[in-house]
Order: sequence, then structure tokens, then C-alpha cells
Amino acid sequence: MSPNYYVYYRVALDQAERARDVVAALQDDVLAQTGVRGRLMHRRDDPATWMEIYEGISDEQAFDASLAAAVKRCGFSSVLAAGSQRVTEIFGSF
Repeated sequence: MSPNYYVYYRVALDQAERARDVVAALQDDVLAQTGVRGRLMHRRDDPATWMEIYEGISDEQAFDASLAAAVKRCGFSSVLAAGSQRVTEIFGSF
């Protein structure tokens, strides 16, 4: 079964609009490189906690490299809340 990636982090709320643009650019980059379309969500009770979801990854090694490169290219760290970092969880289907 193809794994699914769940990436969560906290954004600086004063950077939320810019953060949406950064995530859109990141996900466009990932889509162009891997063919995987990401989704963006936020926690219902905490608008600063966001999650990117990437489903049906066929080549984990290539996806990992593409995602890491896209994060770096878009300057993602500039929109994170102080002390936050991207955390990736990978789940598979039964």
C-alpha cells in the first residue's frame, strides 16, 4: 500500500496570509516534481496549527527528496511560529 504523509507545524499568525502563499507554492512545486497533489488543513481549535497531507506516495525516497527541496526553495521556515518546526508522520493503509 502507498503511504500517506501528514506534515504539521505552527505558523506565526501574523504571517498567516503569507504562509498560505508559501504553502501553495510549495505544494505546486511538489506536484510538478512528483505528481502528488497536497492538501492544507488547520486545526479547528487552534488556527496556528496547520497540516499538509500528501496521499498515495509511490516512491518514498523520491518524494522525501522533492518535498525537502521544495521546503528549502520556498523559504518555508520564515512563516513558522517561533520554536516550531515541520513534523512529518507517515501512515500506511491496512
